[in-house]
Amino acid sequence: MIIRIVKLSIVPDQIARFQGEFDLVSEQIRNFPGCSHLELLEDIKVPGLVFTYSYWEDEKSLQSYQASDLFKSTWAKVKPLFNAKAEAWSLNGIRNI
Repeated sequence: MIIRIVKLSIVPDQIARFQGEFDLVSEQIRNFPGCSHLELLEDIKVPGLVFTYSYWEDEKSLQSYQASDLFKSTWAKVKPLFNAKAEAWSLNGIRNI
């Protein structure tokens, strides 16, 4: 299993728009082959600093999503709302404690 964390910094006056776009596609992402979990998290002290947290069956599933029309169209809509470059990490679970 791959855990994917993506850090996104949203322009302050675009936070509601970003959340609306996320709401429109979140169910489609959750139902994408290989995805078993998706969350949107926000920093408790920095409004607009958000993280997506998702579980993917394997790296191939994640790459298929990233190559999909769903990802490309969503990214095209939300990327202009960022005020910093997105950062992403793909992690393997080592232990579930």
